[in-house]
Amino acid sequence: MSETELLTKLADLLGKQLRPALPVDIDLWDVSTIAQFLKRSDSAVRERICPLPDFPKAIRLPSQGGRGHPLWKAKEVIEWAEKYREIRTRN
Repeated sequence: MSETELLTKLADLLGKQLRPALPVDIDLWDVSTIAQFLKRSDSAVRERICPLPDFPKAIRLPSQGGRGHPLWKAKEVIEWAEKYREIRTRN
């Protein structure tokens, strides 16, 4: 196999594994994705952040086992986090 053929095959395999990113307006995030965004552990997000009264409500899609894993609208999570931006005051 030539170097060009090998590179072409490798590019094809990588292309199949990479998914295009969904726009934030429609993407749904799980606990792990929220944890990465907030730079926290999965358990901290699940146990301390998600239960906060002002945190966005989860979406649970139906599954064969009953209720599915919780998902959140990415846009709502980002907006929630932005509410906590510090406002600097002049001294």
